[in-house]
Amino acid sequence: MKKSFLLLALLALAAVPAFAQKKPAAKKAKPAVAGPAAAVLKGKSIYTQYCLTCHQADGGGVSGLNPPLTKTDYVLGDKTRLVNVLLNGLQGVDIDGEPYHNVMPAQAQLTDQQIADVLTYVRSNFGNKASAVTAAEVKTVRAAGSK
Repeated sequence: MKKSFLLLALLALAAVPAFAQKKPAAKKAKPAVAGPAAAVLKGKSIYTQYCLTCHQADGGGVSGLNPPLTKTDYVLGDKTRLVNVLLNGLQGVDIDGEPYHNVMPAQAQLTDQQIADVLTYVRSNFGNKASAVTAAEVKTVRAAGSK
């Protein structure tokens, strides 16, 4: 009887670890990204939807057709001019001395925040290192253009 009890006790102890195993911890949701990092993430999505076809995945553009977004004066220079390109489109302008023949359509249907996000993405990617564009800056440019 003692042997039976001892055998049952050992079996019970051997089975405990299998029952005592914890479920894997639920993956914690990543905290919402705030600030410029969030703008870059959102901007990348907007770029993919509206800009990638012409300016390419690497921002290199298409020679003679669509200008590159890599280290050009238009991207790295005056924010107001860059915002105006998205709001009003562009054609017949040389970019850094090179002619490009496709028309850049206006993207005025985008919200101020969307424009700020995509421009922040472009100004901080493709080898670019320029400051973020804010929705307030876009709003100011949009308001000035509508007068």
